[in-house]
Amino acid sequence: MKLWSSLFVKLFIAFWLVTIAILGSWQLTSNYFESQPPGPRFSDRDPGTPPNRFILRTLYNLENLSLEALPNQLAKIQRAHDIQIYLLKKNGNDLLGGKVPQKIRAMSNELRSTPRKSVAKKSKGGLSAIPIYRQDAGALTAVFKFPQHRRLIVNTLSTSLWLRTSLAVLISGLICFSLSRVMTSRLKDLQLASRRLATGELDTRLQVRDRGGDETDELARDFNSMAKQLQERIGAQKRLLVDVSHELRSPLSRLRVALALAQEKPEQRHEYLHRIEQETERLEYLISQLLSSQAQDITLDIRIDLVALLKQLCADANFEAQGTGKHFAFKTNTIRAEVDSSKDLLHKIFDNILRNALQHTKEKSEVDVSITSIDGGYQITVEDQGQGVPENDLNRIFNEFYRVDSARSHASRGHGLGLAIAKRGLLQHGGRVAANNTGTGLIITVHLPAPGKSVL
Repeated sequence: MKLWSSLFVKLFIAFWLVTIAILGSWQLTSNYFESQPPGPRFSDRDPGTPPNRFILRTLYNLENLSLEALPNQLAKIQRAHDIQIYLLKKNGNDLLGGKVPQKIRAMSNELRSTPRKSVAKKSKGGLSAIPIYRQDAGALTAVFKFPQHRRLIVNTLSTSLWLRTSLAVLISGLICFSLSRVMTSRLKDLQLASRRLATGELDTRLQVRDRGGDETDELARDFNSMAKQLQERIGAQKRLLVDVSHELRSPLSRLRVALALAQEKPEQRHEYLHRIEQETERLEYLISQLLSSQAQDITLDIRIDLVALLKQLCADANFEAQGTGKHFAFKTNTIRAEVDSSKDLLHKIFDNILRNALQHTKEKSEVDVSITSIDGGYQITVEDQGQGVPENDLNRIFNEFYRVDSARSHASRGHGLGLAIAKRGLLQHGGRVAANNTGTGLIITVHLPAPGKSVL
């Protein structure tokens, strides 16, 4: 997973950007509202506070712009903000020669009549008078006439710090809520899918890309993998239950028949008792095989030489195959191949694999058995000259009660448990097993780790 696709990085960048956006928007809006002219009711500002930025900037221009530039500046302010500005001399006349309304002259006189007064306000009419000084005209009074129709929202925001703060908190909350919703939507889907899976909908899957993405995509893929394995395992358990019932039904039926016949025909009781003994042995063998295929924990407490073990098993298989023309050929590139094991478990495992090859290889054919030393362990192959296995069934041959040819397996008294026992035992040894068609038969490949190593 790339760093930039990590959920941690996404969350970090997202919250960082949100913080920057909040701070930046706060700064911009503060500058914007501070740069706007005050509202029509001047009593909404504390008289002890200084004028806002718009007033200060305007006063600076009124004091420092040239007399020729003043008319354009005043016209520009009136067009942009609908604010009229009068510059009155001590005699009440306008500096630029304009007509002065009586209310404007009265505001100027009110300011001049009160010594040391820095501003005079009149909420009704939207008037404000502020003293200024120009080098070319001396002391003047700047009288502002603000519009009465300024929008309420803009005026309220520009005069209320708490309202601007509350609005910023509300907007940031909405942004963070949307962001959190996007980030947690996959987790919500996972929660709902987990509930469906818990209620028995084993085909529940999440829509996710095959590779890439962030941690939530990896989690979704892991959930799909878990759901698939759970579905397969529960399905396998159901099939196992059906197969066990089927396998036990036949010998039990024969036992019941033999017992009934023994009661009806006392003169042949010995024959029927012998049949009952045979069926009992078959049941005992089947149950033993089932227990072996489901064994869980083992202790690897002894060390076995695979070379010596496979030599002995091949010799036993050749003895058993006399008269069929089948032959086991063994070869190795190492003198010893020691692995950790538990009692005679590896003997049972490879005996099952070799017997499976002996059963399915053609008459007058050779089964090749080899051991190869590889990094970290050993590779054992058993290649027969049989008909192979359908490609779709290569993984299923290690399942309990699987048979490629059911009729032939029943005829040979097989139960389809040998390779299942072998696979489970090899996994308990830290190894693995696989089957592949060669075109001329089937090859079983086993990997086992050397002591202190692990098979990748």
